[in-house]
Amino acid sequence: MLSITTGYAREKGDPSPDLRRIADAGFSHVHWGHQWNTDFLYAKCEVKQIAAWLKEYGLALLDLHGSAGQEKSWTGPEEYRRLAGVELVRNRLEMTAWLGGGVVIMHADCGVNPDGTVPDPLKKSLDELEKYAGKLGVRIAIENGSWPMIRAILGAYSPAHIGLCYDSGHGNADGVGLDNLISLKDRLISIHLNDNHGEYDPHLLPFLGTIDWVKLVTILCSSAYTKCISMETLIGKSGIPGEEEFLAPGFRRWQPAVVHGCRDAKGTLKNITERRKSRLSRSALSLICVVRSKDGILTLLNTSHTMYSIEI
Repeated sequence: MLSITTGYAREKGDPSPDLRRIADAGFSHVHWGHQWNTDFLYAKCEVKQIAAWLKEYGLALLDLHGSAGQEKSWTGPEEYRRLAGVELVRNRLEMTAWLGGGVVIMHADCGVNPDGTVPDPLKKSLDELEKYAGKLGVRIAIENGSWPMIRAILGAYSPAHIGLCYDSGHGNADGVGLDNLISLKDRLISIHLNDNHGEYDPHLLPFLGTIDWVKLVTILCSSAYTKCISMETLIGKSGIPGEEEFLAPGFRRWQPAVVHGCRDAKGTLKNITERRKSRLSRSALSLICVVRSKDGILTLLNTSHTMYSIEI
């Protein structure tokens, strides 16, 4: 199973052509990225149409990027703005539940209080949304931006309702992402995989930047995350001219191969990577990610049309 953001090329407008291209490229799931940073409220008729498109193209919703708003703001100090922001988040929670997803990812880009606690406007919003999200069966994931804020929120709310979304590009840009992820891996419920060279924030395809993928996937293997690989990659700064070409590598045809008796995931990743370096370009380097499933199988998905299942 593989997921990519619906906003890989554009984040507004009619999403149906993007969904069709994603399905044609072989993806099974989508991370809903349209309208992720606007005040747009989805009407029921629009969500119903999106559900019809997902069914038509054989796609499933993995999770959805909620909007922290522009004029509306769930962290806003003005009460009317905060309430409008809460309404916006509720809209995305309802949409996610209707489409069969389980997580809404949110930014919380305000500073913590001097004592390290969650600021009152955001705390009020989280308190109001926690019970509502629970009734819908949807959790809220706070995306890594401010690590002090993430720790404050995760410390104040139950894992049953609120967790962490790790964006690998953000973590590489701030230089401390992986170190923080190690200590918070038990709260990980969503991932945004992308690459960069330490800058913020082109959302390149994996292996086109400087992320330590071996270290990252080793952490993922021992984390609480159990869902499929999900990429939040954008064509804009990729240097790839066409959308089909951007989506195609490694996702059109998969051929299985099994590697038995592997106990060291990190060593296995290094061995596979080294074997392929001599005959593959960097953009075609082996793995994308490793995710541990409940039955003890590690799945390595790569850009050379191969899937490795490793028994551990």
